[in-house]
Amino acid sequence: MNFNLTQIPERTKKPRTHGLTMVMDKGLSLEEARNFLSAAGPHIDILKLGFGTAFVTPNLRAKIELYQAANIPVYFGGTLFEAFVIRNQFDEYIKVVKDFGINYMEVSDGSITIPHAEKCGYIEKLSKIGLVLSEVGSKDAEHIIPPYKWIELMRAELAAGATYVIAEARESGNVGIYRGSGEVREGLVQEILTQIPAEKIIWEAPQKAQQLYFLELVGCNANLGNLAPNEVISLEAMRIGLRGDTFNLFLDRE
Repeated sequence: MNFNLTQIPERTKKPRTHGLTMVMDKGLSLEEARNFLSAAGPHIDILKLGFGTAFVTPNLRAKIELYQAANIPVYFGGTLFEAFVIRNQFDEYIKVVKDFGINYMEVSDGSITIPHAEKCGYIEKLSKIGLVLSEVGSKDAEHIIPPYKWIELMRAELAAGATYVIAEARESGNVGIYRGSGEVREGLVQEILTQIPAEKIIWEAPQKAQQLYFLELVGCNANLGNLAPNEVISLEAMRIGLRGDTFNLFLDRE
């Protein structure tokens, strides 16, 4: 840090196993990515090339190598995985991942229906070649999954080999663990946490109020995902009580 302050909560150190900040790149240029890293690189743990953007991103290989040179793991969004699966090109997906030197992979079923046993089979296969993040929850706001089912799915996917489960919210933060307004489904979240370790869940939380909720609930080392590139520094400040929303969270006034 740039100077000394007491009563700052202890953040986990990179490479972190929890306290993760996962950022979504939805189409930064190579130069924008370079500038982004110069500003926020030390606070980024994982970088997702959002949904299917990798298919149309110019200079894709150079951008992936840029992030990896900064020791930031890169992975393709789950929608791209689903695009390969729906076309019966799962083996081709593995070839693409290996060709680009990517060893983090997201397995999701938010846009297509995959029988859960089959989804766990994909997780098991991919976990043999890298680290798997499996996404739970639907992108369809009308599809409400009861808490017991979230727990059942998360538990099975972790058992199949996923290192983390991602709680779905989309990049807008208005489905899955959130209501259409963006409000957290608090009962759902708290019930999940009775059965699934917080360290194993990445909460998609693109909105500030959502980030604040999980920092208050889990602590400064909550795993948070789907961050916009320009929100990384402000989130890190909020994590350690240096933003108005969390200013009093970690102070000992006695």
